[in-house]
Amino acid sequence: MGIVNATPDSFSDGGQLYSDGRLDQSKTLQAIESMLDDGADIIDIGGESTRPGAKAVSVDQELERVIPVVEAVTSRFDTIVSVDTSTAEVINQAAAAGASLINDVRALRREGALQATANSGLPVCLMHMQNQPDSMQANPQYQNVVAEVVEFLQQRRQACLSAGISAEQILLDPGFGFGKTLEHNLALFNGLDQLAAEGHPVLVGVSRKSMIGQILNSQVDNRLIGSVTMALLAAQQVTAARGSLILRVHDVKETVQALSVWRQSSNKEISEK
Repeated sequence: MGIVNATPDSFSDGGQLYSDGRLDQSKTLQAIESMLDDGADIIDIGGESTRPGAKAVSVDQELERVIPVVEAVTSRFDTIVSVDTSTAEVINQAAAAGASLINDVRALRREGALQATANSGLPVCLMHMQNQPDSMQANPQYQNVVAEVVEFLQQRRQACLSAGISAEQILLDPGFGFGKTLEHNLALFNGLDQLAAEGHPVLVGVSRKSMIGQILNSQVDNRLIGSVTMALLAAQQVTAARGSLILRVHDVKETVQALSVWRQSSNKEISEK
């Protein structure tokens, strides 16, 4: 899953797709085409920054950023388009524009989002976040972070089922970096097998995040190796648990290359030839 932040203030690449203060559609489509050429299966488009401390945007702002990109991508490329949103009207319009997946950091808890997703007929990724982006990193606390995240996602899954969303349309994301310390993130990472055991595809988004920066003592523009390494470790762990995995990444080419080397080198039949 290649990340497209149609925002001026996302933590890693906010503003990179902007020219003269406005989202540059030509530059955006070039970036998306490059990710697809590099091996992305899904393009995830978001119009609201959810970095720690981020402020909410208006519905009109989010629609203005997201919907033209969704329309342009679905008309030009044969790919799965995911929309990273928590807002009911954005869900409605994204579905009408041809989106294939809703990816919600608030797990459909914002007013109207659950019903909008059910009405759309689209699959949804439910993510765990403690508090909201503007406060989530203030003082996150858990008794048992893995158990609490799994329990929360089970509750949100049940809400989806009750609203008419089928189990086959639900994906789960533990929400690395969303209301969690480094210790919490690492415990969750080591508990990915427990999340995979829930029977839904697991989405892992650790690309360039502060947890990698803390481990490596590196700034956001120097986290490529750490991001690819954690993506590879997540693939190994979820695969071992017989689960399916989506990796949400900024660096598609490098992640695809690492996965290709791992898959071929771990295949006994290939390695013995």
